[in-house]
Amino acid sequence: MSKAPTLIKVLRHLAMLAVAALLVTAVGAKPLFAAGTDSPPPADDGKKDKKGSAIEQREQQLALAKEHAKFLRDYRAARELILAGHYQVGIAAMHALRHDEHPDVANYIGYANRKLGQYDQSRIWYEAALKADPAHTRTWSYYGMWHAEQGNRLKAQDYLAKVNALCGDTTCKEYTELKAVIDGKASY
Repeated sequence: MSKAPTLIKVLRHLAMLAVAALLVTAVGAKPLFAAGTDSPPPADDGKKDKKGSAIEQREQQLALAKEHAKFLRDYRAARELILAGHYQVGIAAMHALRHDEHPDVANYIGYANRKLGQYDQSRIWYEAALKADPAHTRTWSYYGMWHAEQGNRLKAQDYLAKVNALCGDTTCKEYTELKAVIDGKASY
C-alpha cells in the first residue's frame, strides 16, 4: 500500500515538471519577442475559465501552451510565405490563424497588401495593428514606407521620428529600413 501514494506523488511531480517546462519555454520566448520581433497572442484573452482544481488549472495551462506553440509555428509559416513573395497565400494563412487582431498578424497582412499594390487594404491593416499596439515599431516603420510610396515624404519622416522614439536610437532595423526608403536607397 505504500507504493500507491509514492506513485501518485511521482506522477504529480512529473506533471508539474512538464507544465513548468512548457511554461518556461513559452515565457522564456517572450523577452526575445518583446524586442520588436514577433510574439504570440496574449496569454489571457479573458475567455478561459481559471476556476477548478489544481489539476484542471494545470491542464488549462498545458492546453494554452500548446495553443501558443501552434499559433507561433503557423504564424511563422504564414510570415515566411509573405516574405517569399507569396502574398495572397500568406494573407490567407494569416487569416487562418484567427487572430487578425494581433498586431504582428495585422501588420503582415498590411505589408502583403502593400506589396500587392492594394494600398487602401494595407492602410486598414496597418491602422488595426497600431490600434492593437500603439508601440508596434515594425508597423510604424512599414506604415512609414507606405506613406513614402504614396509620395507623402513628410508623413513618412514623422513616422521615422516615431520609430526613433520607440527604438531609442537610429540603429534599430525598423529605423534604418524606413530611412533607406525615405532617402530612396531601398524599397521594402
